[in-house]
Amino acid sequence: MADTNEYAATFDLVDSDDDQRISAGELSRLMEVLGSPITAEQAEAAVRGIDSDGDGLISLEEFTAYMRSAAGRN
Repeated sequence: MADTNEYAATFDLVDSDDDQRISAGELSRLMEVLGSPITAEQAEAAVRGIDSDGDGLISLEEFTAYMRSAAGRN
């Protein structure tokens, strides 16, 4: 498993209900706060793209893997 410490603080900011998972609703609220609102469908699609275990939510491990992958593309 990847070391998740590097992204834990960011993950915690997005995980507004502290359930250790990021939902489409939490992602949608984040994007609204950042000034780039997205639709519920877009949020759900984004979660599906990151969710590797199929539970419909993003875990810290999934978030870390995604962030590392995205950083590698730059």
